[in-house]
Amino acid sequence: MKVLYVNHTATVSGGEYSLLGLLGGLPESVKAHVACPAGALQQAIEQLDVPVSRIVGTAGSLRLHPLHTPWALTEIAVAGAQVGRLARRHGCEIVHANSIRSGLIVGLSPRTRVARVVHVRDCLPRALLASATLRMIAATATIVVANSRYTARSVQDVAPSALLEVVHSPVDLARWNPGRIDRAHARARLGRAGERRVLLGVVAQLTAWKGQDTAIEALRLLRDEGVDAHLLLIGSAKFVDRATRLDNEAYVARLRELVEHAGLQERVSWLGERDDVPELVRALDVLLLPSSEEPFGRVLVEAMALEVPVLATEVGGPSEIVEHGREGFLLPPREPSAWARAVADLAADPERSRAMGRAGRARAEQAFAVEHHVAAMLAVYERALAYDVDR
Repeated sequence: MKVLYVNHTATVSGGEYSLLGLLGGLPESVKAHVACPAGALQQAIEQLDVPVSRIVGTAGSLRLHPLHTPWALTEIAVAGAQVGRLARRHGCEIVHANSIRSGLIVGLSPRTRVARVVHVRDCLPRALLASATLRMIAATATIVVANSRYTARSVQDVAPSALLEVVHSPVDLARWNPGRIDRAHARARLGRAGERRVLLGVVAQLTAWKGQDTAIEALRLLRDEGVDAHLLLIGSAKFVDRATRLDNEAYVARLRELVEHAGLQERVSWLGERDDVPELVRALDVLLLPSSEEPFGRVLVEAMALEVPVLATEVGGPSEIVEHGREGFLLPPREPSAWARAVADLAADPERSRAMGRAGRARAEQAFAVEHHVAAMLAVYERALAYDVDR
């Protein structure tokens, strides 16, 4: 089976990590080739000894703009032509688009006798261009793969004709293994932050919907209640192109103002992009994911695999990952007091916190191993091939 994987960006984020996990776990019977822009993702794929071809990328927002929208459509059309040529040249039976924008690229590529699988990892806002995008993907894809049932419903609401499959994203359980990371050493590396009674962390790109402002306000409440806590903000504003939908740089500036206004400068660490994220997460007492909405929540599985209890938004995919009260808690977004209370409760009951960590590791092993994801995706490919032949 020959599969061409398409990614619209060279930036490595959650969807790209899932793609890397899939590529690394494919059996020899699958001959993979990747089409993506030059950059970090290309380099990571080459380290897996998977062949890569460069295509034009796009950072276009899925909202209408008199300048950015025509330019983004041009980029997508050029990339589509490149993908069509690559699929023909390599005799691919399947083209797997790894994102919504990649799905547009594949949808606009010349029609060939090839099955098209489009991975949807985001829940788009109800807007004209976003809805039209999902309808186009539904019309041109053989199968649409959603990373959660929540994401699948968001697609089906707009594009009921889509043939949908749900496949949860994988995590490399060997890399996210608590046995290979000395927790005391990981905390010691953090200096004063690691000496705090409660070490919290948010691992996410710095953007408004990820809710770092909720975490900062919860930290302020904990400080005011006498809880000795510290917050690690791990990640950066990755998507800062003028064509993107959100002004992430302005959001970062607002976060810094919140920290300064609350007098939390000594209790918040801005760590940016890091290569040692497993070590940082292993050092935490609690991982927070306070997003306003979360399509899946890969970082939850990573923390759970490291036996770290998690607090996650109750809106979206996390309810498919976390059982409330078992591996952690599901909480309402934008309610810092609820998040502060949950942290305080865990800090007051170390045994329950440890039990949640153990339950998290068991859950990660049971449901989110790379081999489970690979098997599920291979089954999707077989269905796509059979459906495309029948059609």
